[in-house]
Amino acid sequence: MKPLPLLVVTIAVSACASQPMPPSAQSSLGESQQPVPAVSQCIAQKWANQSQQTVISQVIVANNQAMDVYVPGQQPPNGTAALVRPSWTGNSKTWVGFRAGGGTGGNTGGDVSGCL
Repeated sequence: MKPLPLLVVTIAVSACASQPMPPSAQSSLGESQQPVPAVSQCIAQKWANQSQQTVISQVIVANNQAMDVYVPGQQPPNGTAALVRPSWTGNSKTWVGFRAGGGTGGNTGGDVSGCL
């Protein structure tokens, strides 16, 4: 009887993995050798300078270990944002993704590449 639960779990995980990503899901923009706070600050500064608007950065994990930087004019928690997280690979320190939220993000994805 023990193999049956394992089989059910395997099928459930396989079914979830094959589903397409929802439109609001994050997409990867790249990785950086800089730490999370430096990359977040760079993105926020660049967007603020270009738009002349306030940019909101939200700490997701204590000690600035993971942050969301919202596109100018966007608000937490559902706004369009750059997601700055510790990298899961050994090749870099920081991973940056993009989450489309309730508004438009403009051409911010290209702007982020200067901070990677």
